[in-house]
Amino acid sequence: MDSPEADFEPITGDGRPVAEQPFYTRGQLALRNGQDRDEIWVAFRGLIYDVSRSRLWKRGNHYEHWAGQDLTPEMAQAPHLPTVFDRFPVIGRLA
Repeated sequence: MDSPEADFEPITGDGRPVAEQPFYTRGQLALRNGQDRDEIWVAFRGLIYDVSRSRLWKRGNHYEHWAGQDLTPEMAQAPHLPTVFDRFPVIGRLA
């Protein structure tokens, strides 16, 4: 029996499927840290999410987490489930 996650397709910023989203390097991701540009991006499990509209990420950080980086290792200690990313659009894939 398949899990409900198997059929889940995250929303994307431009409507294209996740598989068609562009790849970005860690260096490109780091530039979207909310400090140097208006874009605030974070990566999780190989996908890059645009969290710019979240009031919790307005300054490029959320508690002790910083935008512009891969948050996959940090999510193990988060007080919420990874499904928190479901509300943000995927705008790319981590190269």
